[in-house]
Amino acid sequence: MLAALDLGTNNCRLLIARPANDAFHVIDAFSRIVRLGQGITTTKTLSVAAMNRTLDALKVCADKMRRREVTLARVVATEACRRAENCGEFIERVSHETGLDLEIISNREEAELALTGCLPLFDPAIPDAIVFDIGGGSTELAWMRRDGDGERTALEVMSMPIGVVTLNEKYGGDRFDAETYRAMVLECAAQLSAFDKAYGIVERVRSGEVQMLGTSGTVTTLAGLRLNLKRYIRDRVDGTSLDFSDIYKMTHDLAGMDFKGRAAQPCIGYERADLVVAGCAILEAICEQWPVGRLRVADRGVREGILFGLLDQLD
Repeated sequence: MLAALDLGTNNCRLLIARPANDAFHVIDAFSRIVRLGQGITTTKTLSVAAMNRTLDALKVCADKMRRREVTLARVVATEACRRAENCGEFIERVSHETGLDLEIISNREEAELALTGCLPLFDPAIPDAIVFDIGGGSTELAWMRRDGDGERTALEVMSMPIGVVTLNEKYGGDRFDAETYRAMVLECAAQLSAFDKAYGIVERVRSGEVQMLGTSGTVTTLAGLRLNLKRYIRDRVDGTSLDFSDIYKMTHDLAGMDFKGRAAQPCIGYERADLVVAGCAILEAICEQWPVGRLRVADRGVREGILFGLLDQLD
């Protein structure tokens, strides 16, 4: 049995899967908002409360892994742990209290894992792809080019040090006026522009040779809203598509609501209502920079990428 655990700035997510030839079958999953990186922008450390919340979630994960008799696992941490000055203390607590071996991965590996996890959703008829993962503490982007046979010819990655938690802590509030929301978008746009200029991505977009995939709570939430789901259903969301026109309408509608209004929306709720506008601003900046026109939504990413890597170890 295999297990992949992704501990981010905002969420703790686990997948447990059974190998099935060159693929895997998920038999158990767990996800909890832990906000490990809350306040890290100003303090540069993980707070005791955040570590305790996260350890509670990791204990649940460790128990599931034991009960499912997992024999091969990888447990990774991302931006919050990369930034935190007291991350060593946290890793020791994780090992002592849960028995899990927490590994801090680089920005590049995080982006590559997300890309690998999304590969089954790629349109083989479109050679190039932009894949992004809007996280709590950073946003990872991968730019991939393929030849006529579908083989990868180039892969460039970027980690933008802006995520839903960090952006919300800077601009957050009950309601966002148009000027504030636009400032959030523009803060992201400057960094995206530099990445684009380095690799000439927008020129490929204009020639119709680029597809876009998004993997994050922001895009899956918007997909759930677009599908008019009363509650979130992964199988309905994963693999669906969003037109940019629908994205712009939903992001601006949400930015114009107050906290209670956003919390009342299906697929958002109180746990995400304060962060969703920050995610919308990041997403809007990405869509403006690369006007592909349509986004494929992936409720998959780093964990699935880890599981594919674990499968390779079984060969």
